[in-house]
Amino acid sequence: MATGARWGMTVPFYDRSLAGSKELVAELPGLGYTDMWSAEVNGVDGFTPLALANEWAPGLRLGSAIVPASTRGPGLLAMSAATLADLAPDRFVLGIGASSPAIVERWNAGEFTRPFSRTRDTLRFLKKALAGEKVTEKYETFEVKGFKLERAPKVAPRIVLAALRPRMLRLAAEEADGAITNWLSPEDVRKVRAEIGPETELVARLFVCVSEDADKVRELGRWMLASYLTVPVYAAFHDWLGRGDVLRPMHEAWAAGDRQAALAAIPDEVVDALIVHGDAATCRARIRRYVENGLDTPVLAPIPGGEVPIAQAVRDLAPNAE
Repeated sequence: MATGARWGMTVPFYDRSLAGSKELVAELPGLGYTDMWSAEVNGVDGFTPLALANEWAPGLRLGSAIVPASTRGPGLLAMSAATLADLAPDRFVLGIGASSPAIVERWNAGEFTRPFSRTRDTLRFLKKALAGEKVTEKYETFEVKGFKLERAPKVAPRIVLAALRPRMLRLAAEEADGAITNWLSPEDVRKVRAEIGPETELVARLFVCVSEDADKVRELGRWMLASYLTVPVYAAFHDWLGRGDVLRPMHEAWAAGDRQAALAAIPDEVVDALIVHGDAATCRARIRRYVENGLDTPVLAPIPGGEVPIAQAVRDLAPNAE
């Protein structure tokens, strides 16, 4: 693997519960992984797996990718982040982002309004709160009166932003400590990197299937891509990356309610660009291309459907596997 690169793993794993993940998480440092990153959609929350991993695999850098900025109040988000920062001093990275209307509104009864401003305001509040300041401020999207952490962390966590297009990428570079993205090809990394400059950490979750059955992977991949790329923020992201024309038939069929036609409209080359697949050596080589093109921290998410179980895929994809 590229010298000096961080190498992350997404936890929990697709094939097991968090409660059943202890032994595999404990293997990660010995395999050469440097990071463990959680996610928060409709499974586990973004903080509990990291607290457990701090006990199961001491020494890993722990990150959330991402916790939505609109599903918790600002103070609660600061308390959760401070707790992890206290448990893992200088090893916790708080990833926050706008999320999506489905997650914020339909599932959490929140308001998905002005997502850029809400993320920016949350970032600015957190930087003050996690530094131990008493915060009384009226931001554009919310107001906080007299919040102060009872025990601020000795080392404030780094904060990184989920960012898919230039405006949020520039905010990540100018006011945060890094940017998180996903569903991009190795070549796309260069365009993202150009927006944030050479010094800003870039993190990306890479979906990987260790399988030589390309047709099977593409069938699975089309379902995954359709569920993401039809979300407006991801549709706009891929328009910006230059896939607007090639994905237009998928969007038109999806809007018409024809799910099968939408899946069929996703070209093989789009699946192959956005999902890492092949035997383990081929997958490792493709992950290296992301790093060579400017990705600092690949966060692998092994998906089921390959010829080897996910636990073995975790081992086969590790830096120490070479």
